[in-house]
Amino acid sequence: MVSVDSAPGTKGTSGGGLRRDVGLIGLMWASVGSIIGSGWLYGAQEAVVVAGPAAVISWVIGAVAIVLLALVHAELGGMFPVAGGTARYPHYAFGGLAGMSFGWFSWLQAATVAPIEVEAMIGYAGHWSWAQGLQHSDKTLTTSGLLVAVLLMAVFVVVNFLGVRALAHTNSAATWWKIAVPLAAIFIIAIGNFHPGNFHSEGFAPFGAKGVLSAISTSGIIFALLGFEQAIQLAGESRNPRRDLPRATIGSVAIGAVIYVLLQVVFIGALPHSTFAHGWAKLDYPGISGPWAGLATLVGLGWLSVVLYLDAVISPGGTGLIYTTATSRVSYGLSKNGYAPRLFERTDRRGVPWFGLAISFVTGVVCFLPFPSWQQLVSFITSASVLMYAGAPLAYGVFADRLPHHERPYRLPAGSVLSPVSFVVANLIIYWAGWHTLWRLGVAIVLGYVLLGGYARYALAKGLPDAPRLDWRAAQWLPVYLVGLGLISWQGGFGGGSGRIGLWWDILLIAVFSLAIYYWARATASPAAEIERSIDEVVVTDAPAH
Repeated sequence: MVSVDSAPGTKGTSGGGLRRDVGLIGLMWASVGSIIGSGWLYGAQEAVVVAGPAAVISWVIGAVAIVLLALVHAELGGMFPVAGGTARYPHYAFGGLAGMSFGWFSWLQAATVAPIEVEAMIGYAGHWSWAQGLQHSDKTLTTSGLLVAVLLMAVFVVVNFLGVRALAHTNSAATWWKIAVPLAAIFIIAIGNFHPGNFHSEGFAPFGAKGVLSAISTSGIIFALLGFEQAIQLAGESRNPRRDLPRATIGSVAIGAVIYVLLQVVFIGALPHSTFAHGWAKLDYPGISGPWAGLATLVGLGWLSVVLYLDAVISPGGTGLIYTTATSRVSYGLSKNGYAPRLFERTDRRGVPWFGLAISFVTGVVCFLPFPSWQQLVSFITSASVLMYAGAPLAYGVFADRLPHHERPYRLPAGSVLSPVSFVVANLIIYWAGWHTLWRLGVAIVLGYVLLGGYARYALAKGLPDAPRLDWRAAQWLPVYLVGLGLISWQGGFGGGSGRIGLWWDILLIAVFSLAIYYWARATASPAAEIERSIDEVVVTDAPAH
């Protein structure tokens, strides 16, 4: 096999390809740094308003769901250590049409996270008087706020241009801070301020099962737990991907899940009863716009609130930095598969895909215009992210069937069961986001087909050597999947749906529908010989370039 992702002189590059400079800690910290971003600053407060103290259950369900998806990705990442992996597994299994679709979902998710984190940084900076003119009263950006947002996006890009080694070191330092501050908040606030009665005094689950399930997708829980795939996206720059990718993926999810569950427990337990005496839906106290910093002040820990306001700039900043990296690597992978111009594969002398970085900057700036506040993007990105993740269980089933003897440094226990279950769980998370979110996601999907599909048709018409094979037969299930999921959401009872399908019946319907799609996709996937040919074109197996 040809080592096209890392070999010096790779066709389509101008600087020797991606450099393999990242070890286990760098990979794990890339994922942990993405998991612990602005979500921890908002998630606990948003979840308890939607679900009451039962939000703890929401976090546990969300963590289990993400662990299932991470385990599937861990096996695939070890099998195929390629840059932008989440955008490429469906391509191997189902050909060009499915690969193009999931590649777009992957790029859309990565490209919109950095501007969200920038908006979070600006929002929390409003605590200081010098930054209060950056946002309107409805939390949208003012003209000066937009200029600052553009500047922060530019900083992310400049750090990335210093090369992946500098990025890993910068992100590693930021991630140590990002882990230390939430842990400090957990233990410092809990000492002397924990009231077990808070979990039942106004009812443990005042909004019932629907509140628990809604909180998973709409209050930022899944958004907060997203990010484990960053190690997978950097596979083409890992020193020992087959050993380190599974460890980094699983380890990062474990760290993030433990921290977030503890944060929710302590947040509920530390609140004075007066803050929720009128019900959890009307939770209120001075400084609630910055929930943890406001709580620290409320319980007499003013010095800690200062640290938390500072972290509210550093933590989202670190996440925005790594997602800027991810966006350029996903576009690199899309180009490798022929869905985007070869210009996205061009790298500079440090091995940085410079054009992909430039496009990620432009996209981030554009996002500030239609989505000028943090809250307006969270549910959208959650759905796009999980839709991207859903491609991995589908591809896993195909590889288990078509490539049973392929080397697997990590094997998913009971994969034949956990893989379809993880696909069902992914679709439930998407469904719980609600119709108001999913119809907007549908518009973005159509836009992707116009852009990527247009280029694919151009490449085929011109007879370009990298023109993708749009395998319609192997992806015949895809339009039924996307449209069917949208129809169920429209008729369901979450987020503006018509409510014609009742609770629990909708969950059963999603499960049956998901399993039907899973086994349909597995049955009609590309033949083994075609899959191996696709893999031979791009997978890195030879000695890495240094």
